[in-house]
Amino acid sequence: MTDNKFTLRNVRPWGADAVDIVIDGGTIVQVLPATGTTDDGDLDGDGLLAVPGFINTHAHVDKSWWGKPWVSYTYSDHPTVEGWIANERAQRGNYDIPNVDSASAVLREFIRHGTTATRTHIDVDLGIGLKGLESVQAAVAELDGAIQVETVAFPQDGVLRRPGVMQLLDEAAQSGADSIGGLDPGTIDGDVEGQLDGLFQIAVERGVGLDLHLHDFGSLGAYEYRQVIRRTIDAGLQGRVNISHGFALGALPQAAQEEIVEGLAEAGISLTTVAMNGTAPLPWQQMRERGVPLGLGTDGIRDLWSPFGDGDLLRVAFAFARLHGFRHDDKLTTAVEHATTHGAPFVGREKHDLVAGSRADIVLLDAENVPDVLVRCPQRRLVVSGGRVTARDGEVLV
Repeated sequence: MTDNKFTLRNVRPWGADAVDIVIDGGTIVQVLPATGTTDDGDLDGDGLLAVPGFINTHAHVDKSWWGKPWVSYTYSDHPTVEGWIANERAQRGNYDIPNVDSASAVLREFIRHGTTATRTHIDVDLGIGLKGLESVQAAVAELDGAIQVETVAFPQDGVLRRPGVMQLLDEAAQSGADSIGGLDPGTIDGDVEGQLDGLFQIAVERGVGLDLHLHDFGSLGAYEYRQVIRRTIDAGLQGRVNISHGFALGALPQAAQEEIVEGLAEAGISLTTVAMNGTAPLPWQQMRERGVPLGLGTDGIRDLWSPFGDGDLLRVAFAFARLHGFRHDDKLTTAVEHATTHGAPFVGREKHDLVAGSRADIVLLDAENVPDVLVRCPQRRLVVSGGRVTARDGEVLV
């Protein structure tokens, strides 16, 4: 269908009046008032509410045991990042993690829930080399364009403390990874400057982006933010660097928050959050005013870190709204925008909306309005990705 011109008729973009959306070659070319007629080859949207496809800006599709028999969680009731890493390394071989089938199964769940593009971190370490990257690349090829996938080679077990990992990241950058990652340079590697210097060098030399996990709080977390900001500007990587989680920001005093948000804006650095329960709310309004992109992600899905997760980004938007105390309609709508239109820069798009010139990524839901969509998280009635119907009534068609 992506090679043909067709019209998705009688849909309500963002809950507004009904329109007909003309699609040609996988792109929205016109949005017209609904005519009430349907020609052969067109699709009738039955007056359903339409939003752009969801963009999952922080996932780990390589870690999952989705599609396999249930794996009981066996790690400590008082976990730490170091302990989670060690536990995963000890057990992943028992479940053939990573593998193509599980990565493909997770991506299909994303599609079922209306996600049409994602950025996923993929473990690169001494135990598995680039197997995770290769598995995800193969899974993406299987789906034949049904979901756009941006890849980040992620050093989950550290960089400098594991000699050879920096070289693996460089190899991943040459093997098709869109970005390389980093992890808590202060607490994991014990060398903020050393880890960041090496990662930024690869990013510049190989022409890839950076997406850095920062979990550290307090003064160390703030210092890591400042170091990333300075290096991004010095390296000329504005618009190519993202901070994932970045828990310190929401917990800092207001003056420090304002300083860091200004720095993020100057450096063109974005931030992704999974709206984790118990974390501090982010200064999202200041970020929006200063043009700092903020994306939502699912994080891990049924993996050795946690049995939770179903791939539904709308549930993450719901959690984001609850975490930030949203109740009014405009703010509830903002949460859905962060899961859709605001995700555009994280997957290399200038715009992502139900307007002419956007990729034809459209999700239809039976709902009164966008706040109703958020609080009920109803089934996705129809999912169109790049002008191709990829799911209908909860059934994946690819």
